[in-house]
Amino acid sequence: MNTNEIIDMDNEYVMHTYGRQPIALVKGKGSVVWDAEGKSYIDCVAGIAVNNVGHANPKVAEAICNQAKKLIHTSNLYYTEEQVTLAKLLSEISSHQKAFFCNSGAEANEGAIKLARKHTGKGEIISMKNSFHGRTITTITATGQTKYQKGFGPLTPGFKHVPYNDVEGVADAISSKTAAVLVEPIQGEGGVIVPSKGYLKDLKKLCHDNDVLLIFDEVQTGFGRTGEMFASQTFNVTPDISTFAKAIAGGFPMGAVMANDGVAGTFKPGDHAATFGGSPLACAAAKAAITYILDENLLQKSVENGIYFRKKLNIIKENNSIVKEVRGMGLMIGMELGLDCGDMVDDLREKCIIVNCAAGNVLRFVPPLVISTAQIDTVTSVLEEVLGKYN
Repeated sequence: MNTNEIIDMDNEYVMHTYGRQPIALVKGKGSVVWDAEGKSYIDCVAGIAVNNVGHANPKVAEAICNQAKKLIHTSNLYYTEEQVTLAKLLSEISSHQKAFFCNSGAEANEGAIKLARKHTGKGEIISMKNSFHGRTITTITATGQTKYQKGFGPLTPGFKHVPYNDVEGVADAISSKTAAVLVEPIQGEGGVIVPSKGYLKDLKKLCHDNDVLLIFDEVQTGFGRTGEMFASQTFNVTPDISTFAKAIAGGFPMGAVMANDGVAGTFKPGDHAATFGGSPLACAAAKAAITYILDENLLQKSVENGIYFRKKLNIIKENNSIVKEVRGMGLMIGMELGLDCGDMVDDLREKCIIVNCAAGNVLRFVPPLVISTAQIDTVTSVLEEVLGKYN
């Protein structure tokens, strides 16, 4: 099928919940994807920070293929070797001891909220303005952006929102009813907002001084995106609970909630569940993806390529007044513009570069960690050309 045929069929049979780009992707390899007409693009979206190990990663594909021939699904009524060995691996690379597996970032955040409420016996959750935590009713309530909540009321009670990067604001909001503070170490959908030095450490101290749990939403920042396996390691802050998804299984749908023993032990049989959570197939994919990150030294590659990418973008900033700021860590990078960047995304796509726009005026670059410096050179060269149209 060609692109127009695919789009026509989508219009007829698929609910229109997405603002799609007018291309139909059919294959990918590493940091490159191809559309139905055979046109190739350098991908700086990576499935929205999902394909960290690259498209069609051979190790992940092999793991999925081999596991699918043996056992795809069992439900969690039974033990599987794949699930327990993945849980062990996650414990070894994180600061947590136990995992609960689900299917998405929204599910992971739902699970974390339930765990925090049951553990503390309190119902109030403090989250940040400009945050994003998912699309379920409860996670859009946790999300500090009203545009995601409009038309879906009544929302889940028990949430407060305070400014990001404002410890005093959290201190003022904490009450005797507060169970947890939920925060993204770096705000992704909010425009790649990096906190000031000491913010997360101060937030942890505040939470623990007040017997409040600290939850890190690492759905977007996890698995090498910020230059360490997790952003908690980048900032050297250990939360009580962490949520993961996106890149955990190399593109296969999966999510996880992790916590230390004291908090994790609060969940008892029947308290929480996910029919497809931690399936043998998902766990096999996750083990392959995580092992690939470690074996191929993609954490260091994320650091080095992130520095290189930001340096190139800052050179562009010096020559283009509409560029207000370049920020980020590792290969989670935002370029804030003085105008809406929707048209610019279209212009870049026409020149075979895929990026997306966050917060209306921030070009977000979250490419696969396997992107090469030559590909970064191409991206920045095309970007500079496109920006010239808007100066």
